[in-house]
Amino acid sequence: MSTFTHAEAVQSAKEGLEKEAAIEEFDPTKPMGDDPGGRGHGGGGKINAETVSAIVPVMKRLLTVGKRFRAHIITAVIFAIIGAVLSVISPTFLEKITDTITAGLGGHIDMSRVRQLVIICVIILVGSFIFSYMQSWLMATATQKVAQRLRHLLDRKIDRVPLRYFDRSSQGDVLSRFTNDIDILAQTLNNSVSAILSGLTLLIGSTIMMFVTEWRMAFAGIAAAIAGFALSMVLMSLSQKHFIAKQQHLGSLNGHIEEIFSGHTVMRAYNGEEEARKEFDKRNEKLFHSNWLADFLSGLMMPIMGFIGNLGYVAVCVVGAVLVIRQNMDIGVITAFILYIRLFTQPLSNIAQAATQFQGAAAAGTRVFDLLDEEEMPQQDETVSLKDKHRGEVDFEDVRFGYEPGKEIIHGFSANVKPGQKVAVVGPTGAGKTTLVNLLMRFYDIDSGKIIIDGIDQAELTRDQVGQLFSMVLQDTWLFKGTLRENLVYDTEGVSDEELNQVIDDIGLRDLVRQLPEGLDTVLGEETALSAGQKQLITIGRAMLANNPLLILDEATSSIDTRTEQIIQRAVDKLMEGRTSFVIAHRLSTIKNADVIFVMNQGDIVESGTHDELLEKGGFYADLYQSQFEDEDGDDN
Repeated sequence: MSTFTHAEAVQSAKEGLEKEAAIEEFDPTKPMGDDPGGRGHGGGGKINAETVSAIVPVMKRLLTVGKRFRAHIITAVIFAIIGAVLSVISPTFLEKITDTITAGLGGHIDMSRVRQLVIICVIILVGSFIFSYMQSWLMATATQKVAQRLRHLLDRKIDRVPLRYFDRSSQGDVLSRFTNDIDILAQTLNNSVSAILSGLTLLIGSTIMMFVTEWRMAFAGIAAAIAGFALSMVLMSLSQKHFIAKQQHLGSLNGHIEEIFSGHTVMRAYNGEEEARKEFDKRNEKLFHSNWLADFLSGLMMPIMGFIGNLGYVAVCVVGAVLVIRQNMDIGVITAFILYIRLFTQPLSNIAQAATQFQGAAAAGTRVFDLLDEEEMPQQDETVSLKDKHRGEVDFEDVRFGYEPGKEIIHGFSANVKPGQKVAVVGPTGAGKTTLVNLLMRFYDIDSGKIIIDGIDQAELTRDQVGQLFSMVLQDTWLFKGTLRENLVYDTEGVSDEELNQVIDDIGLRDLVRQLPEGLDTVLGEETALSAGQKQLITIGRAMLANNPLLILDEATSSIDTRTEQIIQRAVDKLMEGRTSFVIAHRLSTIKNADVIFVMNQGDIVESGTHDELLEKGGFYADLYQSQFEDEDGDDN
């Protein structure tokens, strides 16, 4: 298993996503992500249909996250209600305008009265528009701030969750929570909250005004609208499971895409394009079906509500015409009622649409807050100062560890490493070499025993302090999009130009600096073609500039040619001067000059000593070396 590439974590997540396992019931009374087994719902876990009931806690959490923007949200809600109230009032004046004109048709129309009513009506409508616009602006501002805050919290959370989380989580699925899920939450908060509140205001207000104006027409219009609303609720109940499946399949597809892109070269080398396409098509097909069904069923709501609204207009006109003919009502009431019916059916449609959006938000919010609720690494205060210069002595005392409970990988590991020693860690695949480095860097906490660095128990040091003691050069080089200077210096402060140039000369990187068009200020990216050896030299220079007392080399020369290996080996030798170094190597010929070699097998040190001493013993190391030597001879022949 490799902590540094997460390849196994991606594969594990891929397999987990493909299992059709029973889905745990979501309990909204518990904190999101709460799992007695310690597994949580993260890592692309499936969300069942009960997740829809989580919308209340999801919205509460959203409001808690955005508490500094509550004033914006509350003001926006108030403005939405005021705008809705003004919209409800406006039909009354249209009724009066119609009645004034109708009354004057046989004689003189009171135009001053008409102008007065028109001006009042226009002012009300303009006021409604202004309040609605301000509400939209405030909600857009607040929701984007909340989304920004959520991404910030997730970014910080990633730094605090243990690496075990990534052992079972797809990176693509985690990225989907940062992007798609948070966008859905922001859109729901922006569009639905104020829409529901203003819609309820319109609904209640228009209902009251209709019954006050003419109760018989009110019954006729409302009955038709309620029938449409009931039908839309049925459609919503049918579509809810598809919205949940949509988020699940989207995370699954993102995980597959991320996996294939990161391993694109290997896939091409092994002609795996066809299998990758089949897997992509399968997941894409699932996402298509869940998307199509969710959008189709929810999309029916608007046409149905439009039909019901038109049916309401017909009912109002028919009943109103009968009442006018019987001289039981003025014609202006029909004009007002047509607007009231629109004001009544519109919020029903909006509320139904908002309810649909809340389904997606429930699934998305659960995924986001599941990650935020993941168990964190214990936070520690700095109880020990690192101001004193460290010598680099390391003691392992009966260290025991397993990635999973009950499955121990390191069994009572004990060793002493003196300051400045070059320590090689060798052994067959699965012996525990990389695990030992993971524990040394405190990527994982040991189950029992102690790791003591210069007399200080590692458990007393924070993870940041442990990071200040170690530099790392890995087999898989990592460069970010930035200048060569930035990639070399990275997070090391106070590096002078003289120090930087000295390191460049020491590791043999001067030719590369001359070749680059802007020298040290050349931005490294996909368009900058660097060889594997050049990339490795940059990572070595980065470690040298960090100037930490301990060094870890994990197969730093395994993926390059012999000539480049000699160049890099000279740079590595320069890097190791004065530092305690731990070297993981499969090619035993590269660690002949190590001060001490730890030979690991099945989580234990089975032998230790120098290269010559171990060969003289004729034990496990000698067998490893002899078999590798014979393989190399066979290759040469």
